[in-house]
Amino acid sequence: MEAETLSGPKALGAFLRAHRERVTPEMLGLPTASRRRTSGLRREELAQISGISATWYTWIEQGREVSISPYTLARIAKALRLGHAERHYLFTLARITDPEEEQLQDPINTAVLHSVHQMTVPSYLLDLTWNMLAWNPQAEDLFSGWLGQAKTPNLLHFMFFHPQAKRLVNDWEDRARRVVAEFRAETSHHQNTEEIRAFVRNMTHNSEPFHYWWKQQDVMAREGGERVFTHPQQGVLRYQQVTFYPAEQHGLKLVILIPL
Repeated sequence: MEAETLSGPKALGAFLRAHRERVTPEMLGLPTASRRRTSGLRREELAQISGISATWYTWIEQGREVSISPYTLARIAKALRLGHAERHYLFTLARITDPEEEQLQDPINTAVLHSVHQMTVPSYLLDLTWNMLAWNPQAEDLFSGWLGQAKTPNLLHFMFFHPQAKRLVNDWEDRARRVVAEFRAETSHHQNTEEIRAFVRNMTHNSEPFHYWWKQQDVMAREGGERVFTHPQQGVLRYQQVTFYPAEQHGLKLVILIPL
């Protein structure tokens, strides 16, 4: 199977075409002719509903390299009556951010929040901007002096603003550089949202190290591997970090630290 069938403009065009052919004029309240060659919408009809020219929409379906605005794609998604997962997949194929993404987010499942308490090793749940939404007593003990005392604990705030971070996290400079690159990679599809822009503005304005590494444009995937801490009471602690992404909870990360 060619790679372009899974991603890129050709994949986007194929996805739109398949879903257009599933939508009937009756579903959208459009008049139907007695002699109609197709049961689905015509390209011209979908283009008209979406507020774009038929030629422009045809180019998109043909897989041409054309620029699509988020709001145009949102109108197309609405006309095609795409569900949540289908809409998310559409915007992923187009490599643009859904302007209604914040409204489309499902509420956080309480079972996901409670999952950290089923672990017997340090575990915590992060959102898109690395706010700690939930953590277990083992994690609070590891981050003693910060986690449990901060009103709204944020892991990036801890790394760059809390004085304890450089003492607790071994090789702090390398770890801090990596987390900035990981944060950039994780938020690549969300950097047009006001939430992310405001968060980055705050971090770059108030932290010179964050500002410096953010300007380097480094991108790294979140990786597991050894994490070493020097705990004030327990001494050197080594863990294997494992990260899980709960299904249908986009932007959340469950981080588990397994003692070595």
